[in-house]
Amino acid sequence: MTEPRVSEPSGRYSISASSPDGVPILPSWLKLRSYQQQAIANWFANKGRGTLKMATGSGKTITALAIAAELYQRSVEHNKPLQGLLIVCPYRHLVTQWATAARQFGLQPVLAFESVQNWQGELQSQLLAVLSGNQPFVTVITTNATLIRDSLQSQLQFFPQRSLIIGDEAHNLGATRLESSLPQEIKLRLALSATPERYFDERGTERLLEYFGSVLEPEFTLKDAIAAKALVPYLYYPVLVELTEPEIERYEELTRRMGRAIGIGGDMDDNEVLTALLVQRARLIGAATNKIKALRQIMSDRLQTSHTLFYCGDGSVEGEVTEASVRQLEAVTTLLQDEFSYRVQTYTAATSLEEREELCYQFTHGILQGLVAIRCLDEGVDIPEIQTAVILASSSNPRQFVQRRGRILRPSPGKERAELFDMIVIPPDLGRESWRIERNLLRKELQRFVEFADLAVNSGQARKVLLPLQEKYQLLEL
Repeated sequence: MTEPRVSEPSGRYSISASSPDGVPILPSWLKLRSYQQQAIANWFANKGRGTLKMATGSGKTITALAIAAELYQRSVEHNKPLQGLLIVCPYRHLVTQWATAARQFGLQPVLAFESVQNWQGELQSQLLAVLSGNQPFVTVITTNATLIRDSLQSQLQFFPQRSLIIGDEAHNLGATRLESSLPQEIKLRLALSATPERYFDERGTERLLEYFGSVLEPEFTLKDAIAAKALVPYLYYPVLVELTEPEIERYEELTRRMGRAIGIGGDMDDNEVLTALLVQRARLIGAATNKIKALRQIMSDRLQTSHTLFYCGDGSVEGEVTEASVRQLEAVTTLLQDEFSYRVQTYTAATSLEEREELCYQFTHGILQGLVAIRCLDEGVDIPEIQTAVILASSSNPRQFVQRRGRILRPSPGKERAELFDMIVIPPDLGRESWRIERNLLRKELQRFVEFADLAVNSGQARKVLLPLQEKYQLLEL
């Protein structure tokens, strides 16, 4: 294998590769880290299939494009040149980020998303040109939502057989409708995800790995990424928050109903009534009133800071934003803007692509001190300048937490380390019977908090905050 080279740790791309034919080539300025080289070698050893499980921020995009470039070079040497590349990602902003990176590898991508009039004609003409031998290569970058539509599905039948498909944030592609839309004719496949295992969906995980191929070594963990300086070290501050009296009453009611649901339904992982109650309780916890008070205390002596991200929302149901989430978003924004004159704007699913780019520019250059977001900054957004994150709410899905910490820890010039404030609601004392339910549910949550505390620069201090919860629920072994 030729010695490929990669982007600087900042993740910014500045020098364009030269490929007038739009075929993938390795930029001369690029030097790959050893784990990326090993991942590439293992994908080829696995006969052009596989899933890369790499920590968010560790360079999955670069690794994937290096695979495409190496694959093209090898295929030309065997007189069977690769002719197509299809990249599928979950969100619109990721299409533009992939396009920026792809152009550094000499590619000239068709961006197939949003209005079909903007891309279908161009895609048709390029596919015909490749099939007729008048063009050597076609690159298409699309979204999951566009993939399942007839407008793209009708074109996939004309995609060259000697093609590679890359699934970004591929855990999403294990969903039944998406998985069934993936082209079976394309035999060279690569999946990328820090968390390929789908939460409470073993069959979906199986479908994903059946299509793309098994998880390849080396798995690249958060600890590995920090040691390799692919991510920056961090300070972790768990912030314990108590419920108000009305919230405790509602919490107690939901917990008692959960106890009955467990008694009737048995298995906690396959109980629809229990799942519905867990969602309701997660929303209550996510929107806890005292989180605004805690935020006021955190920010009161941090008014001169910048590059701060505020995560709001209950986070309990992907794709859905509740009224409570919106109220929290508004309360956080009001507190920061009106009380502290802290320069922030909101960043939500309703924010247009153009507005998002402008907000990212203002955030990066310090015009805005912070962004207040609901969920849509969880996956794929590349803003390495983030110095501090305040998590007011998060789901129990470990993937969300993995995605968020990767966002926060991306390296950037002058960024030596990051800070993370993580609000944790203390379960109220509801008696012995409820204690057992709380212990079972809290075990998963505390594993996440403890893992992140252990890898922090201030691990002893962070662990000390969590210790009373571990002692109360006899979870000291975590």
